[in-house]
Amino acid sequence: MLNLSALQTVQPLQTPDLQLVPMSEAFLDSVMAGLEHREFMRLTGTHGTFTRPQVEAFLAALPKRQDRADWAILRREGGEYLGEVVLNDLDADNHSMNFRIALNSDEVVGRGYGTQATQAAIRYGFERVGLHRIHLGVLTFNPRAQRVYEKCGFVREGVERDALFWEGEWIDQIRMAMLSTDPRPD
Repeated sequence: MLNLSALQTVQPLQTPDLQLVPMSEAFLDSVMAGLEHREFMRLTGTHGTFTRPQVEAFLAALPKRQDRADWAILRREGGEYLGEVVLNDLDADNHSMNFRIALNSDEVVGRGYGTQATQAAIRYGFERVGLHRIHLGVLTFNPRAQRVYEKCGFVREGVERDALFWEGEWIDQIRMAMLSTDPRPD
């Protein structure tokens, strides 16, 4: 049975190095900075551009949403904003959600933060929300993210061919998922 109250009131999470706190307007400047990072936009396949008022309105609406959980990833020591981690696209009938993560600067990549944030969000989805399945898509030109997802227990399920058209080239997207019954690495 799903516990939708865990999506209505998203709880903060902690890992050895991170605090994950509910995303809010307080992080507007940091979110905007991430949306201006060209390489991270490429790695997530984000074509769109977003205005400050659009992002502010989106962040302001998050506490009213009951179909997703969005966290700001903060360094536990010092509280520096590192990125965001999200469970979204709730399919309540099938106890399933999508997962995504975005780190905000080159300086924080490769330090284990993405792994810790992913593991914390996955635990929240399975243990608190009661999901059966968490799935994601990762573009083939992002092997670093693929390794993190595999390390966290996601299983490759297939490939969406030519899923993204980026700078004149078609890019495949790997579909991955984890079930509540799958073993999860510690």
